[in-house]
Amino acid sequence: MPTFRLTVEYDGTDFEGWQRQPEGHRSVQAELEGALTAIAGAPVTVKAAGRTDAGVHAEGQLVAAAFATDLTPETLGRALNAKLPADVAVSGAAIAPPGWNPRFAATGKLYRYQIWNGVSRSPLRARRWLQIPQHLDLAAMQVCSESLRGTHDFASFQAAGSSVSDTVRSLARLDVAGQAGNAVLIEAEGNGFLRHMVRNLVGTLLEVGLGRKSPVWTTEVLSARCRSAAGPTAPALGLTLVRVDA
Repeated sequence: MPTFRLTVEYDGTDFEGWQRQPEGHRSVQAELEGALTAIAGAPVTVKAAGRTDAGVHAEGQLVAAAFATDLTPETLGRALNAKLPADVAVSGAAIAPPGWNPRFAATGKLYRYQIWNGVSRSPLRARRWLQIPQHLDLAAMQVCSESLRGTHDFASFQAAGSSVSDTVRSLARLDVAGQAGNAVLIEAEGNGFLRHMVRNLVGTLLEVGLGRKSPVWTTEVLSARCRSAAGPTAPALGLTLVRVDA
C-alpha cells in the first residue's frame, strides 16, 4: 500500500481550521479525506505536518495519505484537484516511505504574515491581509524582531490554556520587510512553533510598530514567561503556512 506525500494549498477563510470538525463545520482535512475516499472507494485518513487554525491559509502544507491504489502520484494529484472545492488544491504529489508522518518528519516551517499598511482599504487583499491604516515604524519592528531570533523560552507567546510543557523553541528568522504605508511582510522560520506563537509574535511587533511599546520591551516579555505580558494575538487572516521542511 503506497504512502503519498501531498503538498496542499488552501485559502483558510471559510474553514474552521485544518482539523476535522463536527458535521456541518468545514475543515481542510475533511475536504481532502472526502476527495481521497471517493477516489479510493474506501475511507482514507490523512496526517498533516501541523494543524492550522480557523482562517489561516497554506501554500505548502504537507500531508501523508496511505491507501491501496495503482494511481501514480501525478494522476492522483489531478484526480484530487478535480474533486476538491475551489479553495483547496494539491500542488504536488510524490511517493513517501511507508509509515511516513509529516508531523514527525518536519524539521522546520516557514510562516508569512501579510499586513496592508495603506490608509484606503484594498478589496484584493481583504481575505489574506490584515489592514493597519496607522503609520508603522518598520525600523523599530526590525530592532524588536532581532531580539526574538534564536533559541528562547517562548512561553509568553503561547496561547493561553495550551498544555505543552516545553516552550523552548528556535527562531532561525523573524524578518520584517516592506514599506510603511504599503505592503509589510513578517516572516518567521523555525524548528517548531507553539500554538498561536506566530500570531502572538506579530501582535507584539505591531505594538512596537504603532509606538505603544519600546523595541527593548520584548526582552521583558520573554523573561516574563506569561501570555499576558506579550501583545495581542494578530487576526488569523494574515497568516500563511508557506513551507514545511521534511
